[in-house]
Amino acid sequence: MRLDRWFRSHYAQVPHGRLEKLLRTGQVRVDGGRAKANTRLEAGQTIRVPPLPDAPPPPGAPKPLSKADRAFLKSITLYEDDDLLILNKPSGIAVQGGTKTVQHIDRLLEGLGDRPETRPRLVHRLDRDTSGVLVVAKRRGVAAKLGRAFQTRSVRKIYWALVHGVPKPSQGKIDAALVKATTPDGDRVRKARPGEQDKAQSAVTHYAVIDRAAREVALMSLKPVTGRQHQLRAHMAILGHPILGDTKYPSEAELPDGIERRLHLHARRIAFPHPSGEGVVDVTAPLPPHMEAAFAAFGFSPKGGDPDGDAELCGVSCG
Repeated sequence: MRLDRWFRSHYAQVPHGRLEKLLRTGQVRVDGGRAKANTRLEAGQTIRVPPLPDAPPPPGAPKPLSKADRAFLKSITLYEDDDLLILNKPSGIAVQGGTKTVQHIDRLLEGLGDRPETRPRLVHRLDRDTSGVLVVAKRRGVAAKLGRAFQTRSVRKIYWALVHGVPKPSQGKIDAALVKATTPDGDRVRKARPGEQDKAQSAVTHYAVIDRAAREVALMSLKPVTGRQHQLRAHMAILGHPILGDTKYPSEAELPDGIERRLHLHARRIAFPHPSGEGVVDVTAPLPPHMEAAFAAFGFSPKGGDPDGDAELCGVSCG
């Protein structure tokens, strides 16, 4: 396609005479060089277009964020520097889009970059109904470094969950490989059966009881070693203590009176070496409203620490 025809297709409001002037003055360039109206374009070439009044965004450009979207992102930001953006994802908001999912975190991130290759990138995922710490890399190189950190398990993740009953023993390890299973209600995972080693995914979770409300409910600290889909939810169900409000891996026990029917699983804290090589990022996310209400109902303290006593779980630090 000729360059002038490409402009007519994408910038119909720019008259041909104005395009010729932009070309003569070098404001429009192809692969960094000057071009003419009859220059033939090839796949993969880059066209530089100067700011044009009332012009639509160039093809592939992200949709600008509205003031409401920017205010929402600011309200859930726990930590930010030149490399990282760490969010407190609310329960009920998807991390990525799908067939019927229009509003999601990844769509908001697209609006933070001036072109697809410069927009912030998700480093890991959380289920739609799981709240808490979500790490975002501001550049591709940072995302690659953090990706390797997650793969080598040098990232420490702590989740808090409220579960039916009280596990015994109060501390332990769940080592149960998982297999994906499609059901009429959507994707699920289950414990692998003998002979399914070829399609099973190794999954390991360390757990500990932080507090309990009689024998009815326990506050759990969950530390996943691996990061499989629905791992914590499936592992607690396999242990015989499903998470409160979990509709994918439900309990036969009734939800306690006054407790909201929402998933009570929260990515509480994450710690990892800063991708710059300087210091450690250690971020904690406050509880979502429905879990705050449950904590108050059961008399649990939101300022408790891990059973191994490694830190107070509050605040944000990088150093």
